[in-house]
Amino acid sequence: MDQVKKWNNAAATLDLLGAGLDARYGHYKRELFAKARGRVLLVAAGTGSDFAHFPDGLDIFAIDFSPKMLERAKEKAAHYPGGIDVIQADVQRLPFPDGAFDTVVTSCTFCSVPKPVKGLRELHRVLRPDSQLLMFEHVRPGNFLLGLMMDLMTVVSRMVGPDLNRRTADNIRRAGFQMTRDFNVYLDM
Repeated sequence: MDQVKKWNNAAATLDLLGAGLDARYGHYKRELFAKARGRVLLVAAGTGSDFAHFPDGLDIFAIDFSPKMLERAKEKAAHYPGGIDVIQADVQRLPFPDGAFDTVVTSCTFCSVPKPVKGLRELHRVLRPDSQLLMFEHVRPGNFLLGLMMDLMTVVSRMVGPDLNRRTADNIRRAGFQMTRDFNVYLDM
């Protein structure tokens, strides 16, 4: 299935399906997103549910490649006490110049990017020196049994949503980033 079509189809139910996860993990996102500074790029904004986790007053560029997701995100952007520009764009081919951002934020994003290292390299390109990449991502567990379970579940999950078994930390390093902190909020996923 075409990626844009898959996520356009998911737009109608994403907020409902994500409400439980947001209730459970929202405070972790608020804590992480509070570190955002300067000009901020939010990758895979989806329906804009993560806008509420940002501190007030930021200048945020929120991208997604799904027009249906962005329709919903624009409604939420209007209520943010700061500036949010909602832009249709693909993280694998960003329409921004080198060094355009002080902070890039991702939230459950790189489980769905078809070529994650390519997307991460684009983020590396658009970040200024002394900038930061803040990521809230689920990853393939290191535990053998949990990892195997996620591998098996991904066969089905990728048809309607994300891959559950991405090795995101390895991809981050392959894209040229240096990780400064890795914190697990649920087991080692």
